[in-house]
Amino acid sequence: MTIRGGGGPRSDDRTRSYAPSQAELRDPVTRARAAREMRTGRKGLAGRRVAAIAGILAVVAAVLLGSFIAFTTVLRPAVAGWVAGMAYDSPSLLGVGWISDLVHDDLGAALTDKASTDPSEVDFAVQQGDTAAGIANRLAAEGLLKDPRAFVYLTTSKGLASQLEAGTFVLRKDMTPGQLVSALLESKVFATTIALRDGLRIEQIAAYLQTLPLKMDVSEFYSIATRPPAALLADYPWLKLPKGGSLEGYLAGGIYGVDPRIEPEALVRKLLDAFAAEMGDRLDVPASRGLSLHEVVTLASIVEREAAVDSEYAKIAGVYQNRIDEGMLFNADPTVIYGQDTVNLKGLAFDQWPTYSFWEQIGKPLADVKLPTALASFQTYVNPGMPAWPIATPTLKSIDAVLKPDTAGGYLYFVAIPDGGGKHAFAKTYEQHLANLKKYGYE
Repeated sequence: MTIRGGGGPRSDDRTRSYAPSQAELRDPVTRARAAREMRTGRKGLAGRRVAAIAGILAVVAAVLLGSFIAFTTVLRPAVAGWVAGMAYDSPSLLGVGWISDLVHDDLGAALTDKASTDPSEVDFAVQQGDTAAGIANRLAAEGLLKDPRAFVYLTTSKGLASQLEAGTFVLRKDMTPGQLVSALLESKVFATTIALRDGLRIEQIAAYLQTLPLKMDVSEFYSIATRPPAALLADYPWLKLPKGGSLEGYLAGGIYGVDPRIEPEALVRKLLDAFAAEMGDRLDVPASRGLSLHEVVTLASIVEREAAVDSEYAKIAGVYQNRIDEGMLFNADPTVIYGQDTVNLKGLAFDQWPTYSFWEQIGKPLADVKLPTALASFQTYVNPGMPAWPIATPTLKSIDAVLKPDTAGGYLYFVAIPDGGGKHAFAKTYEQHLANLKKYGYE
């Protein structure tokens, strides 16, 4: 551009910067014009810089947008699979929103797919300390879940993993992963407590079971216990029952936590197993004792119904052993009462047994009680010898008392002392026994 000395700008240079001469700057009007030209020039430069930066940002945004589009359409599935695997190993990552979203997309249909179309129910046990991943793997192993990751995702992303508790749960084979989660939170099977006190006969057990929230057929339990099938007896070779004998005396007392849907035979087996476990080496009765296991249990069941004070168990067992040795009648009150109760129960509907009062005194001389032929051996005031089978389940105290009876005192009789806290008065002769009966108000 050519600047004319002392002259103004050419008409075609009006948009260019104006540089006044020194002489012109001494003129106030010229100085003002020059200042305006300089300000205008600065604004134009700033505008051009802003425009340039905006252009650069637009290019960057275009590049990022293109990368995002490429990610969502091409790379996202691959990245989602990688993230899902990482989250399965570290479930806490599912608490991160975008990771949870990626895993959800990666799982897809696995979140709703059923492992089976079979609607049948099965029990599933969650153990103490199980993790969501551990539960998921077992669900898959048992054919209840197709993809273990789906279960882990649903429990962890929804904050439900900490609510999973140990227990037995009822699940269907055709449940979706979401339904499995709900069932493991809501379908817990709570154990029913069976508390069998000492010295119960089978009918008492059956009557008690009818009062519990059990789903099994108690009458079937009673049938198996009184007429055990050969297959069951074969599994317990130590059981040497007389022909047609029941399991009376062998169903152990105690406290049992059971599934309310337990099968009758399973409960019978549980009680037999408990009896065997408690007995241990006692199942092998030494030949020197002179009694079979069945006879030991039978005699112990009588001691169980008679003794009430720990110090007298062996002593009462000794009385009966002395009677056996002397060839005397047993004269055992509990055996006669057992026989009479058996007769009474046969005339009562099964569902009425819970209302029956067991082991009540008969109210007349026991020698006068008539029992049917099948129960004749329980009339020990008339018929000699030991009853045909036990009258109740004995405790180990009674078993040990029979295995080592205290016969040293030579006692042949005993009678309960009224208000004596369960103690008895013992006698060696019948005359001494009559004196005790008179002393304690029985005559």
